[in-house]
Amino acid sequence: MSFKFSTRAAASVAAITAAFVTTASLPGVATAQQRFITIGTGGVTGVYYPAGGAICRLVNRDRAKHNLRCSVESTGGSVANVNLLKSGELEFGVAQSDVQYFATKGEGPMKKDGAFSDIRAVFALHPEPFTVVARKEAKISSFADFKGKRFNVGNPGSGTRSSMDELLAAMGWKASDFSLASELRPDEHGSALCDGKIDGFFYAVGHPSANIQDPTTICGAQLVSLTGPAVDKLVKERPYYAVATVPGGMYPNNAQPITTFGVQATVVSSAKVPADVVYAVTRSVFENLDEFKKLHPALANLNPQDMVKNGLSAPLHEGAARYYKEKGWIK
Repeated sequence: MSFKFSTRAAASVAAITAAFVTTASLPGVATAQQRFITIGTGGVTGVYYPAGGAICRLVNRDRAKHNLRCSVESTGGSVANVNLLKSGELEFGVAQSDVQYFATKGEGPMKKDGAFSDIRAVFALHPEPFTVVARKEAKISSFADFKGKRFNVGNPGSGTRSSMDELLAAMGWKASDFSLASELRPDEHGSALCDGKIDGFFYAVGHPSANIQDPTTICGAQLVSLTGPAVDKLVKERPYYAVATVPGGMYPNNAQPITTFGVQATVVSSAKVPADVVYAVTRSVFENLDEFKKLHPALANLNPQDMVKNGLSAPLHEGAARYYKEKGWIK
């Protein structure tokens, strides 16, 4: 399996994000019958937040039918979302496919608290290649060149950080191999790069992304391929990883395609969330899939056949499975 990305221009991403963040919760009068649900996402400059906003936009438009009112919460990312689902503070969350896998097994960043037996898959979203971005003046040609440099490894609680830790372990590196291993959030690392405070950062994100668009435009930041024996081994041994390519020309000052690897963004829930709630959310997305795909460029290539299986290692939620069976997509 390999990931393919849309080559649509990324210039409109910031405007699109702003447009549906403001419409994530549509106006209306709450009633006694109305149920409030929350989707945990990530940083506001990534793709999880606008993707969650797109889901809520469609759910809220149909709220007269199902009495659900959906809101989006910006969180620390995949690991934080799974933990918030586990504690009952969220009804839905967006999570990298590797974090979903770890939650079902009680491994990796989920090892401390053990397996989350109630985690349930709902559907897959966009591919997320691990994107390495370097300060132009740092003269970086490969990831190995970051040894001894100032590098942002990702904020604690994010899927990006979990994947970074796994990559470093596979390479035989430690955080101390960087002169500085910063833990900035996605909305901070671009400006830090352009301000010369760090030499590079690692980020799992769908493309095109405003988070990558900004530093490549403002300070000519360069995307760096992520390849080598450690990557080959991870892709071969880990079912949640696949080779990925970021097309050349997607971002300013980056004409050449970049080879890397990555995960899948997925929507997850808990077995404790009622089936009719998950069914209604799933139906709102798939019955309006053409519109959903237009709400962010990273969603442009979605198709139901992939969305009901890619990166879904947890059992399907009863509500989602019911809808997919009605459509004939699963048995």
